[in-house]
Formats: sequence, C-alpha cells, structure tokens
Amino acid sequence: MLANSPVESFSFAGREIFLKRDDLLHPGFSGNKARKFAYFLDQEFAGVTKLIGHGSAQANSLYSLSALAKLKGWQCDFYVDHIASHVLTLPTGNYAAAIANGTRVIDLSSLIAANPFVQRELKWTCHEYIVQQVLPAEPNALFIPEGGRCQYAEYGVNQLAAEIETWAMQQGMTDLKVFLPAGTGTTALFLNQYFVRQQSDIRVLTCAVVGGDAYLRQQFSMLNPNSAEHPQILNADKKYHFGKLYPEFYAMWLRICASGVQFELLYDPLGFIVLEKYLPQWDASPVMYIHQGGLLGNETMLPRYLRKFGQSSSAHGEKHLLSDAKTLCV
Repeated sequence: MLANSPVESFSFAGREIFLKRDDLLHPGFSGNKARKFAYFLDQEFAGVTKLIGHGSAQANSLYSLSALAKLKGWQCDFYVDHIASHVLTLPTGNYAAAIANGTRVIDLSSLIAANPFVQRELKWTCHEYIVQQVLPAEPNALFIPEGGRCQYAEYGVNQLAAEIETWAMQQGMTDLKVFLPAGTGTTALFLNQYFVRQQSDIRVLTCAVVGGDAYLRQQFSMLNPNSAEHPQILNADKKYHFGKLYPEFYAMWLRICASGVQFELLYDPLGFIVLEKYLPQWDASPVMYIHQGGLLGNETMLPRYLRKFGQSSSAHGEKHLLSDAKTLCV
C-alpha cells in the first residue's frame, strides 16, 4: 500500500507553507492519480488480465494507469481520440513513459477508419466505444473511467486525508487549510468530505483549472450531492483557459521551482497564483499545499513555454534558459 508521503516546510510569499509531497509516494506510481487508483492497486481482481482506460495522449492518467498495470502484471490498453503526428514522431512525457511500460495507446479515429464493421457515421467518444464495442469482448478487463473520477477514488483519497489529519494532530495544529488546484475536483471533494465527516477543523480549498466554478461544482455534485461537504472554490483575478500558455504561469513556475522542489506546469502555476492571492486572509491558520505529481508533463509543456516566450532570445540564450529550468527542477 502506498502511504505516508513526507511533509516539508516551504517558503512562499513570505509565509511558511507545508508541502505534502505526494510526488514522492513511489518512483513509478505517485501523485494525485496514485491516490485515485490506490483501490485498484490494493485489491485483488481475480481473473483480470487487462486494464482499460481513456483520455488524452499526454494525460497524467495515461502514465499512472500504465504504472498500475505494470505493478499488477496486467496489459494496459488506453484509448485516445487521436494522437498528434509530432507525438508519434518524437514520443515524450507521459506518452513515451506509458509506451515504455508496455501500454498500447490506441488511436480511436484511426481504429474506426480502418475497421469496416464499425458504423463510421456514429460520432463515438472513447468512453462510448469502450463500453459498447470493447468491453463485451473483454471479460477479463477492468475499465477505469477517465482521470479516475469515480467513487473508487474515495479509498485512496481517504488514506491521504487520514495522513494529513494525523500529521496535524502530531504538530498540535488547529484550523489547517489544505489547498490544491483541481481538474475534476475528485481529490479535493473526497478530502473535504472526509474532514467534515470526521468533525475535524481541517478544511480544503481549491481552484478550477480545467473549467470554471460551475463545472467544478457540477463535478462535485456528481460524486456527492451534499454541498455542505464540498470544498470551497477560490478564484484568480482573471479567467484562464486550460492548457493555454500564460507568461505569469511560467514566471510563477520559475519562482516555486527556485525552492529546489520540482512542480508541474499545467496545474501548479495557477494553484500558486490563487494561493498567493488568498494567503493574507489566512494569517491565523497554517496552510498545506498538496504536491500532486504530474511531473512527466513538463517534458512537453516546458518546450512549449520556451518556444512561445523565448522567441526574442538568441539560440544560446534559449538553451541557457532551458538548462536553468532543468537545473532548478532536477
């Protein structure tokens, strides 16, 4: 069982922040997805020989499912809407690591185009295709929904919550604020739900990275309709679009990586921008930030940032910037 990731002290915006290092859970299986998928690692699944998932070709869940399947001795098939040509030409990041783990990444658009028996006029989503076309012929397969947004995630997130609660008690802390940026919000929801039900004074705060507040509240309600158990959603000063490159994201990433801890470039920059905005309101409360891993994504995100914001630099200067960033985040 994966548990007891360390807590470190981290200086940010003139405050001491406690950093829950879930990126250090296991060399090959860590972070947010390891917590969400912990149930599948810990339980026995008699007769299962294959793990099936879906998402994007560079998703953190792709690599995490590949690592889970490898640990369990299963084949992993991961369905994607498409695979960009540059990813096929020069595999990097989560895609390359998953392939190295033996995962078959299946391009649904190419599969349908090559299969005369599939009704091509139907606009299949990966989920629909798996449920209707794949699972009926795969009795020994275990299917995990995209990103791990399911009730099974509660098992591993509860373990994380219990670790945080025990740590806070050992430190003699009260009114601990736990902050993490959210995609589907599954981890934030189950964390706060645990603390509320345990009648703890620990509360979870989050911000919407993938969609807006309405999207995040909808995701919460799909797993738990009781809004009294939902985390508080905090906002940045402007609207950001998921996956778009922003200079303030890159600047924040360089700031936080200067601490010597590597962070990822997709969720953490916005997380720390929002955290910095609200920290002055929490003067009397200790604050914990959950490091959710996802570091392999930097292999694709960092070159994108350098291409976009390094155009005015000389070739030598751009190489130096890349070297500095990698040095910060080794």
